[in-house]
Amino acid sequence: MDIQVRNLTIEDYKDLKRSMEKAYGGDTGDVWTRENIVDLIEIFPEGQLCVEVDGRVVACALSLIIDSKKTNIYKKYYEIIDNGKFSTHDYQGDILYGIEVFVHPDFRSLRLGRRLYDVRKELCEQMNLRGILAGGRIPNYHAYADKITPRTYIEKVKRKEIFDPTLTFQLSNDFHVSKILKNYLPEDKESNEFATLLQWDNIYYDPDTKYSSASKQTTRLGLVQWQMRLFKDINDFYDQVEFFVDAVSDYGSDFVMFPEFFNTPLMSPYNELPERAAMEKLSELTGEIVEKLQEFAVSYNVNIIAGSMPIMEYKKLYNASYLCHRNGKVDVHKKIHITPNEFKYYGMVGGNEINVFDTDCGKVGLLICYDVEFPEVSRIMADQGMQILFVPYMTDTQNGYLRVRACAQARAIENECYVAIAGCVGNLPRVNNMDIQYSQSAVFTPSDFAFPNNGIKAEATPNTEMVLIADVDLYALRDLHEYGTVKILKDRRKDLYRVNLLK
Repeated sequence: MDIQVRNLTIEDYKDLKRSMEKAYGGDTGDVWTRENIVDLIEIFPEGQLCVEVDGRVVACALSLIIDSKKTNIYKKYYEIIDNGKFSTHDYQGDILYGIEVFVHPDFRSLRLGRRLYDVRKELCEQMNLRGILAGGRIPNYHAYADKITPRTYIEKVKRKEIFDPTLTFQLSNDFHVSKILKNYLPEDKESNEFATLLQWDNIYYDPDTKYSSASKQTTRLGLVQWQMRLFKDINDFYDQVEFFVDAVSDYGSDFVMFPEFFNTPLMSPYNELPERAAMEKLSELTGEIVEKLQEFAVSYNVNIIAGSMPIMEYKKLYNASYLCHRNGKVDVHKKIHITPNEFKYYGMVGGNEINVFDTDCGKVGLLICYDVEFPEVSRIMADQGMQILFVPYMTDTQNGYLRVRACAQARAIENECYVAIAGCVGNLPRVNNMDIQYSQSAVFTPSDFAFPNNGIKAEATPNTEMVLIADVDLYALRDLHEYGTVKILKDRRKDLYRVNLLK
């Protein structure tokens, strides 16, 4: 059996008419005329769909675009279609209005109606329309009309206490009833002339964009698993950084991320100083390095997460990560949770801000290593719309790395986001407290059908200098949030507990 969903053509009319007559029980009054179909194809060819089975059209879906501000969506059916003149169609409108769906009765077991609805939804997303509306009959209502109201009938259908061939199908396709319509189809005695105004919302709708293809939004991540090595001077360090930025940019990446404290090889000239003093000397280079990375971000057209570096502010030493946007803007995240060793050896303090940053590829969050082990922070970021969480880290042992990794995977699942981690490898014998590193950089995903079964999008070879490139689909996150097997962010018991950012 060869099944194809495609746009309807006027050459399909003979098949279409035969299938309509079968679908409507031979009542020729319900059959669209050839002139109707010609008009619909001429004014809106993309919206006229059919299913062809073994070369024969056996199902159809017809639609218009209407402007919900100009057209009264609560009108009767024949007013919506202007009695077959279709004058309400408006390419500048915001709603895809379904005016017909039928399936030949011999083919209803194939779920062809669902296929048509899926293609309709894709069209709605591609045309950046607010949603789909349709008037839906409730043909079994006549059997209950003397006992219950239409509202009660609809509620019982929702709870599956009553089966209605039209409404049950619509609800199973993610439509919801927004209003009960009276006298929608005056000749519809089975529905007692009642109907439902059915609505499907396009979660990708962007009111600031007129037309877009929203079925997929791919962002490419480039993670640098950085080999610790000594540099003869800072220009040698810049050459190595630029090499990776250039390489990742050549692959069309939207982001490149370096690890935590990736610039600590530049501490080697200060190794004779106490640890705190050496870190303070390194912090003096941070401003210059950020400026250089900002230049790389603009010239190579890639957003750079500059690992992390020490900064001094008001005699306090912080561990900070910088997001250098490719438009020249710079954002900063100061590590919030300082490890015992960072405090012991360097006297570092934690930052006090939790932010989500807007980029040209969506909303992103930054956490540094130990931060990711505290779930409250990323949950606050998720509530602010974070889609990708970047975590530069540095761990010296495998158990330290596995702790960061396990927590990063948990953050991806519980916050319905992607989490990218990047660390250093190798050794740095002439720099105190930075002598050994263990890393396996990776990109983690939520756990559902749209993502890898193990929640791992990509991972690097352990303890080897390399670049990890991975594509992530941001629209898959929206699908997960609305239609996932579980809906973690939606199902939180906010009546019982909540996580708040204290101001």
